[in-house]
Amino acid sequence: MRNSSRGAVDPFIVMDVMEAARAAEASGRHIIHMEVGQPSSPAPAAARQALAEAMERESLGYTVALGLPALRARIARLYADWYGVDLDPARVVVTPGSSGGFILAFSALFDAGQRVALGAPGYPSYRQILKAMDLTPVEIQTTAANRYQLVPEDLAGIDYDGVMVASPANPTGTMLGLPELSALVGAAQGRGAAFLSDEIYHGIDYDHKPVTALQISDDVCVINSFSKYFSMTGWRVGWLVVPEAQIRQVERLAQNLFICASNASQVAALAALDAPEELNANLAVYARNRALMLERLPQAGFDRIAPPDGAFYIYADVSHLTQDSRAFAAEILEQAGVAVTPGLDFDPVRGAGTLRFSYARGTAEIEEGLDRLRRFMETRG
Repeated sequence: MRNSSRGAVDPFIVMDVMEAARAAEASGRHIIHMEVGQPSSPAPAAARQALAEAMERESLGYTVALGLPALRARIARLYADWYGVDLDPARVVVTPGSSGGFILAFSALFDAGQRVALGAPGYPSYRQILKAMDLTPVEIQTTAANRYQLVPEDLAGIDYDGVMVASPANPTGTMLGLPELSALVGAAQGRGAAFLSDEIYHGIDYDHKPVTALQISDDVCVINSFSKYFSMTGWRVGWLVVPEAQIRQVERLAQNLFICASNASQVAALAALDAPEELNANLAVYARNRALMLERLPQAGFDRIAPPDGAFYIYADVSHLTQDSRAFAAEILEQAGVAVTPGLDFDPVRGAGTLRFSYARGTAEIEEGLDRLRRFMETRG
């Protein structure tokens, strides 16, 4: 059988790095993981307990396509608690992770051949999912002066049917303030384009709170997940918030594409929403790790970094050290025993000169990784 052209997407390089790190560990080496963008902490204890109890009393069969009503209502309340937004639970759609949310949103909002503007550097699966769906990602090179975020001027003269932003962003951790996000929403809506906001790292912030696009307009699509702040990556449960006019469209797609998100994961997610003490303890670890990274990465020679307002990443310009970030990351793994992610995942144009460091692990592991990086750079000269 022949392969489809839609399936000809690029590999997710960080997954290749993870496999190389796994192989090194299988050979007996101790690897420090700064490559993977997932918490090392488990799902909150309350979430695990709620699922254990549900497994004893329920069959955990299909839910309705849009998700458990109690979970949708509780997510809506989260927007009131965090942002002061009065959100109708009917607009909340529970999805199989944020990845399932991207597929639903792109399917509901765009026809084949339409163009979606994205800032680079950015999460690589945006462009790969768009390509697989016969949509055209329009990647726009952002600047350090604009904190590696899109600004309306970047969109001038560009033909696009949708705009997608992320704040806090992966890989940079930079955020859009209310004026900046409002300007982008206005620019998109001014030409009748859809606006999508990836808010998966909300809750992981340090000096100031992130802004949701729902504070600006109801005519936006917001993607979020329980993976990051709620420490539930492998549970594969996320959500969309869609405009009222798109609810039935998304429901029909969800019915046919996924039937529903995992019932078990939804049960756990509902309980995770009421575990603030454990989640804030995780955030305190990230904050400590961030401070260590900002202090000690420059001491090791990685001193050209994007301002990490949120998430748990440091994105470093290493173009003065290498023009092959993939080979450089392999060298760091081999010689220092630290797994880091080449920037090519996030920016095909400039990524050969960048690396992403994740600080989502425990503090002791981050400290050891920083020690190894310093020694590596000293011996490298």
